[in-house]
Amino acid sequence: MKKGTFKGGVHPYEGKELSMNKPTVQLLPKGDLVYPMSQHIGAPAKPVVAVGDRVLMGQIIAEAGGFVSSPIAASVSGTVKAIRPTLTVSGAVVDAIVIENDNQYERAPGVGELRDYTKLSKQEIRDIIRDAGIVGMGGAGFPTFIKLTPKNEDAIEYIIVNGSECEPYLTSDYRMMLEEGEKLVDGLKIILRLFDKARGIIAIEDNKPLAIEKISALVANEDRIEVKTVRTKYPEGSERQLIYACTGRKINSSMLPADAGTVVNNVDTVISIHMAVAESTPLIRRIVTVSGDAVMNPQNFSVKTGTHYSEVLEAAGGFKTKPKKLISGGTMMGLSLFDVEIPVTKTSSALLAFAEDPADAVPEGPCIRCGRCVEACPENLIPQMLMHAAEKFDDASFEAVSGMECMECGSCTFVCPAGRRLTQALKQTRRSILDNRKKK
Repeated sequence: MKKGTFKGGVHPYEGKELSMNKPTVQLLPKGDLVYPMSQHIGAPAKPVVAVGDRVLMGQIIAEAGGFVSSPIAASVSGTVKAIRPTLTVSGAVVDAIVIENDNQYERAPGVGELRDYTKLSKQEIRDIIRDAGIVGMGGAGFPTFIKLTPKNEDAIEYIIVNGSECEPYLTSDYRMMLEEGEKLVDGLKIILRLFDKARGIIAIEDNKPLAIEKISALVANEDRIEVKTVRTKYPEGSERQLIYACTGRKINSSMLPADAGTVVNNVDTVISIHMAVAESTPLIRRIVTVSGDAVMNPQNFSVKTGTHYSEVLEAAGGFKTKPKKLISGGTMMGLSLFDVEIPVTKTSSALLAFAEDPADAVPEGPCIRCGRCVEACPENLIPQMLMHAAEKFDDASFEAVSGMECMECGSCTFVCPAGRRLTQALKQTRRSILDNRKKK
C-alpha cells in the first residue's frame, strides 16, 4: 500500500516504534471521572446511583439497559457529583455519571478476590463476564457474554485471540502480550471452558517477534492452544480477515463469526475476562496508546475508565507542538477529535496527535478511474461505484453493488491520488441504511 493522505497521512506500519519499547505506565486520575452510559453497542446503561451517593471502586453504578447492553462499574471510590449529558468521541452527547474521586480507591466488597474458576459452571462464568461489563475492546464494543453464548456452543471450533494490532501507532495490545501474557493465556483457557470442542488460536502479526516468543513459551504445554503467526498486512486484524487467515473460512456482513465456527476476541478483552473471572474485578481500566509526532513522550498508559483524555495527554508530557490533527483510535479507522476533554471509555484504544494534517492539505478532486481503490479493498469491492451511489443517496444501488460488505477500513481513501473522501461517504451511507432497517 503506497503512502496516501488519510488522517495522519502515514503508512499503515509506521509509528509503532514511538511507544512499543516502553513499559506501560499506571495512571491515577486527578480530576472528576465521567462515565457515559453508552460505551457499547446496544441500549445505553441505566444509572443505579443518585447524586450524593458514595460509591466504591468496582461497584456497579449503571445496569444494563437491555439484553444487548452492558453494566458500568466505578473505577474509583468517591461521590456521585452529577448525572448529566456529556460529549463522547463519536460526537454524540449522551447521559453520563460524574464521580468526584476521593483518591482512596476503596474497593467494593469482593472486588479483587482470587477465585478458582475451575470450580465454576459454564453459566456462572458467562454470568460473571456479563456482570463485569466486559465488551469487545477492539473497537466494536459488543457485549462479550453474548458473543460467548452462541445458539450451538458445540459448533464452535476455534477461539481466536486477535493479537494482530495492524493499525499504525497502536501498541497497547503488544505491550499487554509482553507484560500480561500469563493473564492473556489464562483468559483464553477460561473461554475454552465454555466450548468443549474448540481450540484456541492466538494470532500475532510477524512484526512482533518478542510477543510471538513470549506467548509461544507460555502455551508450549497447552494441548488446546497454539500461536499462529500471520502476515503484517493491513487490515489483517479485521475479524473477517483474521478468521480467513487462521482457518481459511470466509464470512460476510450477513454472517456472524459463530456461523464459521469461530469466536474472535481482542487481547484486552481476553485479559479483562481473566480479571473478572479469576480476580473478581469488573472492567474498570483500559490500556491507551498516546502517540504521534506532536506528543512529547509517546507511551502506553493503564487508565481508569472515566479519566479525561486531557489527563492522559498530560501524563505523556503534553504536546511538543500544536497539533493539527487529533485522532481517537488508529489513523485508519479512528475518529477525529476537536477536544481532549472527553472521557476514556471501554472502547478507547489510543489518542494520536499529529503536527500536520495531510488530508486537509489535499483538495478533493474528481475520480480519475485509476483503480487503486479496487486494488486496495480487502473485501474486493469497487469503492468508486459505491461512492457514486453514496453521492446520489441511492441506497438501493449501494446495496446492489455490495456496499454493506464495506468494513470501513480506510484503505480506499488512503491510496486515492485524487484525495476522495471515500470511506467517509461509504460509512455515512451504511449508517443510514442500517438506521432505516431499524425503523421498519
